[in-house]
Amino acid sequence: MKIVISGGGTGGHVYPAIAIADAIKKIKPEADILFVGAEGKLEMEKVPKAGYPIKGLWISGFQRKLTLRNLLFPIKLISSLWKAGRIINKFKPEVVIGVGGYASGPTLKMANRKKVSTVLQEQNSYPGVTNKLLAKGAAKICVAYDGMSRFFEKEKIVLTGNPVRADFFKNLIDKKEEAYRHFGFDKNKKTVFVFGGSLGARTINRAMDANFELLKNNQNIQVLWQIGKLYIEDFGKCNTAKLANIKTEVFIDRMDLAYALADVVIGRAGALTISELCLVGKPIILIPSPNVAEDHQTKNALALVEKNAAILVKDTDAKKEMINAAFELLNNSKKKVELSKNIKQLAMPNAAEKIAKTIIGLIEK
Repeated sequence: MKIVISGGGTGGHVYPAIAIADAIKKIKPEADILFVGAEGKLEMEKVPKAGYPIKGLWISGFQRKLTLRNLLFPIKLISSLWKAGRIINKFKPEVVIGVGGYASGPTLKMANRKKVSTVLQEQNSYPGVTNKLLAKGAAKICVAYDGMSRFFEKEKIVLTGNPVRADFFKNLIDKKEEAYRHFGFDKNKKTVFVFGGSLGARTINRAMDANFELLKNNQNIQVLWQIGKLYIEDFGKCNTAKLANIKTEVFIDRMDLAYALADVVIGRAGALTISELCLVGKPIILIPSPNVAEDHQTKNALALVEKNAAILVKDTDAKKEMINAAFELLNNSKKKVELSKNIKQLAMPNAAEKIAKTIIGLIEK
């Protein structure tokens, strides 16, 4: 059983891809899996560490404005299509899986051209242009949201959810004492966990900084704030970060403990983040990033808001509303219970296994 998994660029694509590979190997240990990624991107480091071989394509995203990088895009695309074709010819996969990211387009396009079955894993509630184009040649499309027949052929759709580290987020209640010790927090205070992904989010950080007085005057509330690798200098020394009830971290590797102690979570609305939050089942305030293709984070967030499973604050309103919304939610026990109950109902903990079974079933058929 020979399988190619293609895509990456960010952790939101790379880690689900690895989770799918692990799930396939668990069911079919003899499966031969090859990754195809973008040269210089995260997958070129993380995939080999996970124990899988990877080939790199010279490809990057197309900028939505006139830049010098765009002049190279046609050359990179032609180069990547040619190399992807060579990889498929040599490896001879029975199926190629696209998980999103720069490399998935050329690889799946060449797989379709060579009559190799393809499977798409669409993470978002609103697919990007690439996946809409690739969907025409796909045998199956694994999705994380209901109502995706608006974009894809109904008979191709399999509702699986997004692969996340489900075991990592089990039994969070049992981890609460460990979490307070780990972060040095007071277990008698209510806790807000604020983060913008591994790199950070400028809007969320600025909203924290803008609410210095409000946070200073509410010492009975403590905040765990992940600043992110991109913003260490900008926000590591700001006044808000110096408050006694604020603990800042550049990067949190024990997200399970951060979620365990949180009474309210504030974050972006990326597909992987939302899938994790559904498993965690905590009351959440989402600040969708406007700087993403098709504004898909807003659409992801609205899919939860419509089911009364999250609160949405617009990026432009974050400075004024984010912290106030968190404090209001902390003091509204009924709303917290309601949001937690509704978001838990959207969790799909066995997504990787479902996707793996879809792929294996396609090959065996």
